[in-house]
Amino acid sequence: MKSTFNLKEPNKDGETSIRLVAYFKNEGKKLIYSTGETIHPNEWDFKNIQPNNLTGRTPKAEAQRTIKRQLDRYSNFFIEITNRYINSDQEITIENIRAEFDKEFKKTKAQSNNFFKVYDLFLEMKKLDQTDEANSVSTISRYEYNKTLLLEYETYSKTSLHLNKIDKAFYNSYISYCVSVKKHSTNTLSRNLGLLKTFLFWAFNNNYTYKADFKEFKNIKKQITDEVALTMEQVTEIFEFDFSDNERLEKVRDLFVFGCVTGMRFSNYSTVKKNDIQNGFIKVRDLKDKNKELSIPLNDYSSFILKKYNYKLPLITNQKFNDYIKEVIQRVGYTEEIKKTVKLGQDLVESVSPFYERVSSHTARRSFITIMKNKKIPDKVIMGFTGHKSLEVFNQYYKPNTDDKVDFMQTVWKMEKAPLKKVD
Repeated sequence: MKSTFNLKEPNKDGETSIRLVAYFKNEGKKLIYSTGETIHPNEWDFKNIQPNNLTGRTPKAEAQRTIKRQLDRYSNFFIEITNRYINSDQEITIENIRAEFDKEFKKTKAQSNNFFKVYDLFLEMKKLDQTDEANSVSTISRYEYNKTLLLEYETYSKTSLHLNKIDKAFYNSYISYCVSVKKHSTNTLSRNLGLLKTFLFWAFNNNYTYKADFKEFKNIKKQITDEVALTMEQVTEIFEFDFSDNERLEKVRDLFVFGCVTGMRFSNYSTVKKNDIQNGFIKVRDLKDKNKELSIPLNDYSSFILKKYNYKLPLITNQKFNDYIKEVIQRVGYTEEIKKTVKLGQDLVESVSPFYERVSSHTARRSFITIMKNKKIPDKVIMGFTGHKSLEVFNQYYKPNTDDKVDFMQTVWKMEKAPLKKVD
């Protein structure tokens, strides 16, 4: 029993449907099943029963190779399902095979043109699957932002996203939009494209699309950024600054310093409670990786802040915190202009902004690591506090400032004794 393909209207001056056809001798009838693909008869190879332009790098050739891949899925599935029926001694009928095809392919055809409905299903699955440590609150938030970004791209490009039309042309257009319009840095672009590919793999594996071009999308390598980290002296100055006239900024300041002296992520340090304190240690599950338990010794600063708030630290969203902490740092007086270099596409773009604008909730974690390393605390000890498993990722948080670099240079290359002058 074999299957083949034919065109519904082979003489049509325009695109016509491609159908799978199989003859059932026991019933004396044909199974005719629409593949959902269309093609112009002029682009169909009637001898080899396939599109006639499968080589080259033109958009037309890429489109026809996509059609060929889908037709192969149908013919392979026909072989698989008939062999299964034969091996299990089941009766092969047109009705049974049609039902199997509906089960396998109808979902793809029904959902593939509703990109964001499928994305919502993917998001819901991520939220419900708590067995996967990658589904942290922060990661879910990034997937939600990615959906917003894709909606904005759809509006900007004036084209409706379709799962079966995610190809190299879309990839190039989307990257151009993110770099030129959204001004995303290389690292932001790398992260968002990674999240998009994760969604597309899920859609492909769950039969919401048959198009696999996304597997060939090149990953964009992240670059080490020149983000700021505070020194011990700066953390102390911020901690001792008088905010008695502004309770909101005082709470934000205290929460930020708590992050600087514990090294935790905002999601962890902003939610520490009294029952998390055990025998002089802060013991909590890492909200990004719930398989990791953090055990961080209390110090003078963290103990003071916890007692100040009776072990109930101020509650604030990450977004508001990132707005308010800039007010805190500006008021303390860190307003000097500093340069930042980012890679946009293939271009290096330099920008100058006040120091306080570069500070966020994550600066606290970066500052903790930098201060501890500058104090010659072993990496393994610091990583035990921060929960890092990868030394490569951990070292990306180390941001010695200019003064640190000068001190390191002078410490190593300090002359104990000046050489004697050479006499002519």
